[in-house]
Amino acid sequence: MMDAATLRAEAEALARALPGVGLNARAADTAHLGAAGRKRAGTGEQFWQYRHYAHEDAAQRIDWRRSARGDDLYVRESELETSRTVLFWSDPHQGFDWSGEPTRLHKADAARICMLAAGLILSKAGERIGALAGSRAPSFGKAAVDKLAEDLTSGNGEAFPPPPRYQSIFVIASDFYDPIDVWRDRLAPLAAKSKEGVLIAVRDPIEEAFPWKGRVRFSRPGASLSRIFGRTESIREDYLARYKAHFEALEALAAGMGWQLIRHSTGTPLQRCASDLKQALELFGARL
Repeated sequence: MMDAATLRAEAEALARALPGVGLNARAADTAHLGAAGRKRAGTGEQFWQYRHYAHEDAAQRIDWRRSARGDDLYVRESELETSRTVLFWSDPHQGFDWSGEPTRLHKADAARICMLAAGLILSKAGERIGALAGSRAPSFGKAAVDKLAEDLTSGNGEAFPPPPRYQSIFVIASDFYDPIDVWRDRLAPLAAKSKEGVLIAVRDPIEEAFPWKGRVRFSRPGASLSRIFGRTESIREDYLARYKAHFEALEALAAGMGWQLIRHSTGTPLQRCASDLKQALELFGARL
């Protein structure tokens, strides 16, 4: 596992290759100055539009310079500026913190770099970021990125975390190899809290190719169970069929919750995963 400093350095390099992220927000979200513009009227400093004066408007809201151009009174509206909260979680299981080749990124490290790169961009845009299993409140700015890097590398125990009390967008990273029913039970409380979430399913190329032949012992890191197959190539077809069915079920689970599913192989450039995550987050913003 990468330490927090290395993780941040890798994430910063990845974030520089991506354009900024801006999420739309509901007017009910907490307002703070300096956040990303929301393309609608509300609390903020940036000019949005003029509109005709209404009887319920206070007199001091009238823009007299614009009104002097004609017979009507106009009110100057600012653009709504609010922040969203995006919470990240990386599976702490040892089976996720694994690589099929010494020179290849561990699955967990790939996920953490991708998520922290998104967190960097979101924080710069004025969005609140934090760890789903973290004990610290989400925030924005440099300190928030440092905290997220620390929380993503701390493990935070084996238990899947419960949803927070406040509205959030969730980003969950794992290899998702546990049974679909297990993941359905884990994710149901989050889905009930928010229809905005992203699953990042990370796998190693060796797991999706199943290249083994002959006598092979299989075990999962962190688990005591193992099994030896005498002719491994004889189970390849069944393995690939089950692998395909498992991730089709995961796609259906994500779709049923209204969430997005991103599949990433550590044998492909990490920028692709980060770009897919960016697009998924922007899609939720576009629907609000």
